[in-house]
Amino acid sequence: MVSLSVAKTRSARPPSSPLPSSLSPAGAPPRGRGAGARRRRAGLLMVAPALLHAALWIGLPVVAAVVLAFTSYDVLTAPEFVGLDNFRAMLDDEVFRKSMVNTVVYTFFTVPVGMAIGLLLALALNTGLRARGIFRTAIFLPQVTATVAIALVWLWIYNPRSGLFATLLALFGIDSPAWLASTTWAMPSVILVGIWQGIGMKMLLYLAALQNLPKELYEAASVDGASRVRQFFSITLPLLKPATFFVLITSMITAFQSFDQIYVLTDGGPAQSTTMMTYEIYKSAFREFRFGYACAQSLVLFVLLMAFTLVNRRIMGGTRGHS
Repeated sequence: MVSLSVAKTRSARPPSSPLPSSLSPAGAPPRGRGAGARRRRAGLLMVAPALLHAALWIGLPVVAAVVLAFTSYDVLTAPEFVGLDNFRAMLDDEVFRKSMVNTVVYTFFTVPVGMAIGLLLALALNTGLRARGIFRTAIFLPQVTATVAIALVWLWIYNPRSGLFATLLALFGIDSPAWLASTTWAMPSVILVGIWQGIGMKMLLYLAALQNLPKELYEAASVDGASRVRQFFSITLPLLKPATFFVLITSMITAFQSFDQIYVLTDGGPAQSTTMMTYEIYKSAFREFRFGYACAQSLVLFVLLMAFTLVNRRIMGGTRGHS
């Protein structure tokens, strides 16, 4: 009886409540929270050098350029605040206005044509073609070659006397025009170089996107009797929408920042027919020493790029592909 009453008494006692999860012996934080904090600190330490580099070499120059855009600065004297005078001067600068038009024309032709050719090459190289690696390397090689070296090669190609184009036209009894010295042919010649040089990166990005597309959709479409053309327009293009948006934006930025080939091929001529915005910024800063005016031109270039990016994002409906 005594043992039975003791057992009942023990069973009647409420079980001891465990310690709260937020507390641990000696008041230490729980292991999960401490491990998470350590991981965050380790992550911050690892990215700190990159953040410091970006702040020093990207952030500070951007802030300085924005501030100097409202000043008159020639390096030799202290900056003098002039308000919006640099932007008013741009409205009266006929050469800069022409450089804006030339930049838009150059971008309008190089980006869509280059994207179309890059997509076609990616589709061809995504098949069981023999020696695909050799073709991919050959197409991508101009992208990693120095632009100045490429421009020098194209200078020989465009030579109206002994260049490659002159030799080919002579076979048909046609005189070669002065490709880079003519106001009619200079811009198309520069556009051709831009298209040729940028195809490699576009092809590579499209090829990577094509290799990640689900093959089940194509198998189902084949079972339903869809042709290759129908599969391309109904499956491939919609699923490539994020890649197309990325290629479009990066290609536009590259086209707006074209400088090296212009500097080597035409020096902005003839008669400013190939002058780009970046080339005018270079002239204002390092030939005329109008650094405040050059910073204002750079700010306008940035605003144009941002506006075109937002417009393209709105037209394409974002970056998500159709499921």
